[in-house]
Amino acid sequence: MTHDLTLPWRDLTDPRRIVDYDDIEDREAGRKEPEFENLEIPEDLGTVRELVDDHKIKRYAFTQDECGPWYLQDSPFGGRIGQATLLCNDLVQMFTNVYAASRVVGFHTEEQMWFDAPVHLGEIVTLSATYTESYVRRGEGYVVMEAAAIGADGRSIVRHRGVEILKTVPGDLGGRGSSTPERRVTGQVPDGARHVETLGPQTRVGDVLIPLAKTVTFEQAAVFSRLGEYVVNTHNDLRTARAGRLRQPIVQGAQQFGLMAQRLVAAFGASFFTTGWMQVKFLVPVDVFEPLTISGVVTAIEPRDDGDRTAQLEVWIRRGDGRLVTVGWARAALPRS
Repeated sequence: MTHDLTLPWRDLTDPRRIVDYDDIEDREAGRKEPEFENLEIPEDLGTVRELVDDHKIKRYAFTQDECGPWYLQDSPFGGRIGQATLLCNDLVQMFTNVYAASRVVGFHTEEQMWFDAPVHLGEIVTLSATYTESYVRRGEGYVVMEAAAIGADGRSIVRHRGVEILKTVPGDLGGRGSSTPERRVTGQVPDGARHVETLGPQTRVGDVLIPLAKTVTFEQAAVFSRLGEYVVNTHNDLRTARAGRLRQPIVQGAQQFGLMAQRLVAAFGASFFTTGWMQVKFLVPVDVFEPLTISGVVTAIEPRDDGDRTAQLEVWIRRGDGRLVTVGWARAALPRS
């Protein structure tokens, strides 16, 4: 039995195809082993067309516990839109068009995205990606991907730059510095700082975002990390996690990135979808069921050419014992009211 796959689907690996294989490993036949030595720089990772349907938005709402009215009812942009980072993991996973997804044991070290426009319910988007750079550091092989999501009308929705250790032993990874010393994110809150839920005309340097508490369950991590496409990895399978010297599955970096974006959307509102930017570094693996808090501090406010102002922030995720696990930087135009 062969299914009609002429319509765009919401996933990179269409799960409807699985019934056509006697051996499920055949669906990755012809894809390269995810080894540093197999990289070709530059390497075209292909183009994919995806449908942003009701299921895709609701599935993401489940994985992130992000069920706001803009995504399920109506938005300031007219009709329902997808969450700001709805397409982040789709872009991260573009390399699995060329490399075997179920044999990947990597570690996402850095994610950067520019937010240019929201994606609308029912829209067919085009994703494209290229491996642009590779290098070795501390004995680990890194690869850089640049990717983009383009709307049906040709507008830019989001642009992506990610850095990944292509293959490693996640359980052996120690803590990483957040960046060069002059940009190190400490997560320290200034004495006497105002704690705010949202940002706007009255925002000032030193304002701290009231922390957003999150716990990513195994079920959420598994669905986010392509369980529905029968892909096996350290995020959705205990045996694979143990093989990577982890006690239990870990939360994907792109999923943490989405949690940070959720806090920033709550702070900036609609402007984050059109003027937002984030650069995040993942310091250590985060276990499923680990209590997390997401916060940030305003570090600068700068004028914009359109007469508005941009707020710059340091942002971070802490786990329950207070340790920083993910850090980064963000900016967007401050709302006028």
